Amino acid sequence: MSNNKSLNQTGRFALVNGRVILPDRVEVGLAVVVEGDVIAGVVRAAELGSEVERIDVGGRLISPGLIDIHTHGAYGHTFNEPTVEAFSAITARNASHGTTSLLATTSTAPVSDLVASLEFIWQWMGEGHAGAQILGAHVEGPYFALAQAGAQDPTNILNPADHPAGALLKFHDIIRIFTFAPELPGALALTAQLAELGIVPAAGHSSAREEEIIPAIAAGLSHIIHIWSAQSTTIRQGPWRKPGLLEVSLTYEDLTVEMICDNKHLPPTLMRLAYKCIGPDRLCVISDATSGAGLPEGSRYRMGEMEYEVCDGVGMMLDRSSFAGSTTLLNQMIPILAEQVGIPLPEAVRMASLTPARVIGIDGRKGSLEAGKDADIVIFDDDFTAWRVLIGGRWM
Repeated sequence: MSNNKSLNQTGRFALVNGRVILPDRVEVGLAVVVEGDVIAGVVRAAELGSEVERIDVGGRLISPGLIDIHTHGAYGHTFNEPTVEAFSAITARNASHGTTSLLATTSTAPVSDLVASLEFIWQWMGEGHAGAQILGAHVEGPYFALAQAGAQDPTNILNPADHPAGALLKFHDIIRIFTFAPELPGALALTAQLAELGIVPAAGHSSAREEEIIPAIAAGLSHIIHIWSAQSTTIRQGPWRKPGLLEVSLTYEDLTVEMICDNKHLPPTLMRLAYKCIGPDRLCVISDATSGAGLPEGSRYRMGEMEYEVCDGVGMMLDRSSFAGSTTLLNQMIPILAEQVGIPLPEAVRMASLTPARVIGIDGRKGSLEAGKDADIVIFDDDFTAWRVLIGGRWM
């Protein structure tokens, strides 16, 4: 087909003249063939038959759609707001930046509010909507250590022994990740319950010591959220050094780990350390974006009852005592990893696509450019600005 043909077809076509980002390399001379809502194959462009329509992407990067398994919001809205306006704004903003699917992530709030959000997520997932696809929910809180609350609302923090999670777990069919502090009373039983329900038990906002985390791992704990953020680290008890959640995150090979890569939460040296210890197949990029994403410097925004401010390109508590999530979306983190941390581009993209897909068990259909997988494809300019976005075989 000619270069000026409209990008609106949903039949069989091939993306050509691009640099195709595969899990282990970037290759030229390939064509990504799409048929309906799936990838039909990745072949040499010279092997395409004359009957296949071609879309020339002008030498740009052809990437799998990015997958954000920890994102709270954008453009002044959060997933704690169960409204069409909020969800439409967040999913549209993410899609325009190349995040083709995500987990709607809630933050600590009254349980009744969280139930309302989960009910709305369940309803949204059963309907057809434009924008990034919501794959499920990531429930972050309310079972956290007060000392590691960070920007989470301390007035609504609970422990699972006194306040069981039954009301939330009624929505177990759409909850993909549930994050809590594993040292809390009742946390071990919660871990086992989540694992039994097929939900990924995740540790975060925790003051746990290694000896408290090991039983949780045995009970099914498998994921750690935002490394170095709201995590316990090594302390001394007399002459003895007691590792915390950070050291467990860096060394236990059965765990997958998230990292916020906005170059604000962590400097390049710490990101490089995490990459070297954990590796791209277990370390995934997350935005932890808040409603401040997309808002100008100095903007005030809210999550639940808490108010924050966009300051120096990141979310901040008003007293500057803690970060309050990121204001950077996933695509903007890839150049930071590649250029400032020194991670090879295929691995940086893998950490934002195939690795998070593996965390939540959907790598059989999403996360890489492979035959039979969903046609979630992004054509990026060199700075990772999204030029065109394809979700389920349809151009956004």
